Amino acid sequence: MDALAEVGRLAQAVEQQVRRVIVGKDQVVELALVALLSEGHVLLEDVPGIGKTMLAKAVARSIGGTFRRVQCTPDLLPADVLGVSVYNPQTQTFQFHPGPIFSQILLVDEINRATPRTQSALLEAMEERQVTVEGETRPLGRPFLVLATQNPIELAGTFPLPEAQLDRFLMRIALGYPTPEEEGAILDRFERENPLDDLTPVTQPASLVSAARAIRSVTVAGPVRDYLVAIVQATRKHPALALGASPRAALALRRAAQALAAVRGRVFVLPDDVKELAPAVLGHRLLPTGQTRLRGTALQDVLAEVLAGVPVPAETPLPPEGGRR
Repeated sequence: MDALAEVGRLAQAVEQQVRRVIVGKDQVVELALVALLSEGHVLLEDVPGIGKTMLAKAVARSIGGTFRRVQCTPDLLPADVLGVSVYNPQTQTFQFHPGPIFSQILLVDEINRATPRTQSALLEAMEERQVTVEGETRPLGRPFLVLATQNPIELAGTFPLPEAQLDRFLMRIALGYPTPEEEGAILDRFERENPLDDLTPVTQPASLVSAARAIRSVTVAGPVRDYLVAIVQATRKHPALALGASPRAALALRRAAQALAAVRGRVFVLPDDVKELAPAVLGHRLLPTGQTRLRGTALQDVLAEVLAGVPVPAETPLPPEGGRR
């Protein structure tokens, strides 16, 4: 319990720091923190100028982690991301020069502008937290969070992410345009200086690694687990979907729900946690049928229909203290 209480305090401190820079996007900030504690990755899909890069930098500075950025272009090579071995004539040996992926917060800007070959270079790193270069496997540090961005409007010169790549992202979220009040606050906040310059770390990466371990002890009661499974199963049976959520998606949804409960100061997951996170965690893993595309039905609407059709458990009894159902 003490470890989970510390997770709540850590999350609150990081959120307060990030919100000094990101205005009016409390839910997005919370979801980014959930992904970090879940040791997952985030796909930020939105138009340019919304604040995606600013969010990544604010999170990195708040946790005291290393931050690197990769600007994706069609000529970007896997070695530009992973690193390369260079021959040293003085020592007559090859020395490995690590790429930007050897960081704790990696911003992959406009990921869909990279070729499929370069996109696939990220698969091993995102799933196994290691990279293999020239036959040698090198572990990545922890925490390791990939924040990838893509513009859903501009499609010229892009390479759509395949399902295997999308499935590696814990969640896909959009920041959206600010309200008039929020946009006015942004103008005031950035009038004289960039608040990002004044951000200081409120924790250390090692503390985040401990917090990520602690959230696994958050209780998922039997009815909540069954509710989660019913949602995942329903996506596989819905007539508007050609491809439903995978078992990896079910694991990701449970892990994210545990992190969200801990961030909000609870030691147990509620059905509302699962329902709230389902669009962000499952939405990008679903594949509509051809007829669904022709009708112009949005995946968000299909997922909303799935959630509406799965009964929410009336009672979620907690297991005995120290146990798990």
